[in-house]
Amino acid sequence: MLVQPYLFFGGRCEEAVEFYRSAAGAQVEGLMRWKDSPQKADCAPGFENKLMHAAFRIGDSLVMASDGDKPQPAGFHGFSLALTVDSSAEADQRFAALSAGGQVLQPLTQTFFSPRFGMLTDRFGVMWMVLVKGQ
Repeated sequence: MLVQPYLFFGGRCEEAVEFYRSAAGAQVEGLMRWKDSPQKADCAPGFENKLMHAAFRIGDSLVMASDGDKPQPAGFHGFSLALTVDSSAEADQRFAALSAGGQVLQPLTQTFFSPRFGMLTDRFGVMWMVLVKGQ
């Protein structure tokens, strides 16, 4: 069994994928646009070039995403993506990149469970926890 996040960006998916490529080192595995789908009639007019499906890896994890089938605000509430890195330097770099244009909820700091831990909401409204592997 496997659980993987699937995020809906309401028209900003391609922008989000590029942001995560830069900020979190995401490696894109696939992109499918509505115009290339046999179900292209299911999307709203003007959404033909939007992403029906995207898949990208951050480290060992696969994240999937989409624009959905029509313009609508993304609603990322009640969950967080946890990015676990190997060093404090990488935590600092990834935290700064992910929080650019977003909001820092808890600055990176040393905790009882990690040398560096912090929380942020990125520019798309996705909440992240960044931490260094435990001591």
